[in-house]
Amino acid sequence: MSLPTYLAKLEAESIHILRDGIAEAENPVLLFSAGKDSTVLAHLALRAFYPSPPPLTLLHVDSTWEFTELVDFRDRFVADNNLKLEVTVNEEGKAVGLNPIDHGDRYTSLMRTETLKKALDDGGYDVIFGGARRDEEATRAKERIVSVRERNHVWEPRYQRPELWSHFNWHRNTGQTLRAFPLSNWTEVDLWNYIIHRDIELAPLYYAKRRPVIETDDGLIVVSEEGRLRAFEGIPVRDRLVRFRTLGCWPVTCAIESSAETARDIAAEVLLGQTSERLGRVSDSGSLENQKRNGYF
Repeated sequence: MSLPTYLAKLEAESIHILRDGIAEAENPVLLFSAGKDSTVLAHLALRAFYPSPPPLTLLHVDSTWEFTELVDFRDRFVADNNLKLEVTVNEEGKAVGLNPIDHGDRYTSLMRTETLKKALDDGGYDVIFGGARRDEEATRAKERIVSVRERNHVWEPRYQRPELWSHFNWHRNTGQTLRAFPLSNWTEVDLWNYIIHRDIELAPLYYAKRRPVIETDDGLIVVSEEGRLRAFEGIPVRDRLVRFRTLGCWPVTCAIESSAETARDIAAEVLLGQTSERLGRVSDSGSLENQKRNGYF
């Protein structure tokens, strides 16, 4: 299926950013959570360098509280496309039982942010591609497409570089790294329309299905590993027809009630929606900019 003109332009821009950044990088990496955005970004990387494989590693920071279905999809996607994947886990945090309900920001800092920073330092990665989009959340909108990170991966939004006429500055001073966002100018609707036209397979969690759900004050939580978290003990589990707009750690990522079982159904649903997709991320509340300043992607 040929792409509509606006999608073809978005695709071309993203491929240009990937090629441009990789040409300037010494050791590039693509963050791959197996969510819809990083899956589309990985597909764009495959398209950008076809028939050769993309000349970069995929990196997944496994919080140890990932959805089982997401991990299964991640491994299948990497195997099917003959990609190189590095999975990094904070083993110390795992050993002491850190979890997103009981330990909140400390969990996010240690299991995600600090683990990511250590993996980037250990791997010597200098240009780090991610699937964030500006329309997701106000803090995301402050990012340039090529975003400078100082030592220890600190982000200072006041020191971002101008990007006039799509000219990107890939220069790095000693100790600096760059985070690049090829999907910056895409919207959630753009993404789903692209998924439809390119027939991209996603993790099944994005599509409506009857799933075991508990109701909390924050919303509907799909129980990925029943009995693993004490905070949910005694709360009734009921089957509900739900799907996800965004995916994070399962105890703090809310599903939405939906009957949308296909990408076309979801695109129509999103087009009529009135809320941000990241409202389902309970852990984002009031802290995303501070997390990003400290190195969170």
